[in-house]
Amino acid sequence: MTTSAPRKKRNIWLHISRSPLFDISQFLLLLALIFWFFSSSVQELGYNWQWYQIPRYLYVWDEKGFTAGPLLLGMGVTLKISAISLLLAFTIGLLTALLRLSNSMPGRVLARFYLEVSRNTPLLIQLFFIYFVMGPILGLDRFWAAVLSLSLFEGAYASEIFRSGIIAVDKGQWDASHSLGLSFKQAYRFIVLPQAVRRILPPLASQAISLIKDSALVSTIAVYDLTMEAQALISETFLTFELWFTVALMYLAVTVILSFLVSYLEKRMRIE
Repeated sequence: MTTSAPRKKRNIWLHISRSPLFDISQFLLLLALIFWFFSSSVQELGYNWQWYQIPRYLYVWDEKGFTAGPLLLGMGVTLKISAISLLLAFTIGLLTALLRLSNSMPGRVLARFYLEVSRNTPLLIQLFFIYFVMGPILGLDRFWAAVLSLSLFEGAYASEIFRSGIIAVDKGQWDASHSLGLSFKQAYRFIVLPQAVRRILPPLASQAISLIKDSALVSTIAVYDLTMEAQALISETFLTFELWFTVALMYLAVTVILSFLVSYLEKRMRIE
């Protein structure tokens, strides 16, 4: 009885700490502290808060109906870039992981070269290189240069996640699949990958959230995403703190929704 109580408390704490609500609470507390710090600082500087102006940059509701403002339009571009890049990054990551685990020496060398280049150079440099150097050669505009840069950069990290998940599958599963008469590709498709995805879903979700935040860098090549729209509005209105806090909350809303979705999927796919 004396040992079960601490164990029960520890289990309750682990359940709370793994909940997305716990992470959200921590982030909101941090955001509140930052907001308080900036509020105290700008009050000494005599800054005049103008939060009442922010809604019109989000949307306009008049007799014509609902019209999205610059910030919502920028968020739409951010979500579009992030969604396409996420699909491509996971595809590239899976293919790279399979190449690294294959028996092909050229495939392993190519995958290793791609990983080292992508992981050891800054995303901003890759973005500039693809847009200014590869873009004119391949005929890529700003949007697709941004998508390709994010996909290649995040795909390198996703490949290691996929590879670790595949390696974690027990070797007996391969033997069982072969005994059932499944081919190598069928074993991967029906036996190995479904089990690997269950294990790697949380780190893949973290990588997806990282991609959404990294997408803010596409504003450096004049892609009018959420960050670029905010910069343009700040140069016109000088509502620096109000707009950046609003942008932070919009990014938070997207990542929180994604975290809840992944948490739900993780519970449905949990390995008992």
